[in-house]
Amino acid sequence: MSLHSTSASLCRGVMEGLLTRCRALPALATCNHQLSGYIPRRFSHCAPGRGKRLALSCMFQPQNLREDQVLPVEGRSGDLTCKSQRLMLQVGLIHPASSGCYHLLPYTVRAMEKLVRVIDQEMQAIGGQKVNMPSLSPAELWRASNRWDLMGRELLRLRDRHGKEYCLGPTHEEAITALVASQKTLSYKQLPFLLYQVTRKFRDEPRPRFGLLRGREFYMKDMYTFDSSPEAARQTYSLVCDAYGSLFDRLGLRCVKVQADVGSIGGTMSHEFQLPVEIGEDRFAVCTSCSFSANVETLGSSQMNCPACQGPLTETKGIEVGHTFYLGTKYSSIFNAQFINIHGKPSLAEMGCYGLGVTRILAAAIEVLSTEDCIRWPSLLAPYQVCLIPPKKGSKEEVAAELTGQLYDHISEAVPQLRGEILLDDRTHLTIGNRLKDANKFGYPFVIIAGKRALEDPAHFEVWCQNTSEVVFLTKEAVIELLSHVQVV
Repeated sequence: MSLHSTSASLCRGVMEGLLTRCRALPALATCNHQLSGYIPRRFSHCAPGRGKRLALSCMFQPQNLREDQVLPVEGRSGDLTCKSQRLMLQVGLIHPASSGCYHLLPYTVRAMEKLVRVIDQEMQAIGGQKVNMPSLSPAELWRASNRWDLMGRELLRLRDRHGKEYCLGPTHEEAITALVASQKTLSYKQLPFLLYQVTRKFRDEPRPRFGLLRGREFYMKDMYTFDSSPEAARQTYSLVCDAYGSLFDRLGLRCVKVQADVGSIGGTMSHEFQLPVEIGEDRFAVCTSCSFSANVETLGSSQMNCPACQGPLTETKGIEVGHTFYLGTKYSSIFNAQFINIHGKPSLAEMGCYGLGVTRILAAAIEVLSTEDCIRWPSLLAPYQVCLIPPKKGSKEEVAAELTGQLYDHISEAVPQLRGEILLDDRTHLTIGNRLKDANKFGYPFVIIAGKRALEDPAHFEVWCQNTSEVVFLTKEAVIELLSHVQVV
């Protein structure tokens, strides 16, 4: 079951138990509007002895961003041709820096940090150890593997003041293998090693496009494994693939694992994790009768039937969000990465490498889950889980403004996992409706409004569950009960 469906069931189940009946509001208007400007202001003050509330007016976001302001400048930000790029630019998640490069703004950094935490959990659950290797990679390593020439113009190359050549690494097979090879006394008892990092990568894309989906600079998780035998290496390969499947399940993304070509990385076996979407630049075939699936590049041009069962093949477009390779001894033989085997003799390590496009996963999730006008996040990755909207200043409901602050504090105390996950939209010069439109566009999973019914005894708050499109009126206690079930990382 996907995280989205689990979240939906949870939200419905909790609210059904809390309410005998639910009065829904009229459908939310579309979000095709100008975002309101954000006025810099200090954090909202709390009751004595409590921490400060996060005020939305303090968030660093673009002001008065209109669609005509996010159209690309030729040679700077590439083609504006997909939903995720348009939405991320409009709401100020990213800002173009140069061709294929973007500034990642605070909301995006928060979401990406959460994604990295989920990745860390999955990688470390299978024994992964996190490292961090330099982005500058010496040319001699790449020449040793023959990839200095093989990679061609995709490598971003440079020389230091002494004339020594480097590249900005798009991947680190050479560097990690040289590192392991430098450890001269490795024993088979120490293996396997599953070493991974999450770092910036660089590729000189000839035509960057689709925002974070295809850029020149991006974040990637790359893992490199070292085993004592081909059998053990294949077991590790399956283990990592299963961890990838678990990761995408937790994010509510229905990825398809497909057979793929080994390309310039090499090896004897490779799989891609493809997220089906119409703007995808990859094409893969899926058998309607069995579990076979493969990138069309691995199939003959005349291949119309499944090579496993002869059933019909269905072709689909997708975005590659992960890739796995069984390398064998391709790199360990070049750099002499050895260990002492059970017989006391030196043997070459059997290797695998495994990549996840971190910024690409983030953009692809927005591409798949969002509407045309409003961002929707995987529940675990939403930059903030809750947005509180107090009444407009000067309105009849203004007396309920204090209740909103009190609710903020009560949630923080009663639901510890949501501390730091709540924003107070303190732009009270704007109507509730305008702020609700902004909240819908940003995609906070829960939007809580102190409207007319906040004046009742007891006060009832209007709760929008964005991922399920449900609206309910709840007391303070019921709001806390609902939010106590929210999962965070």
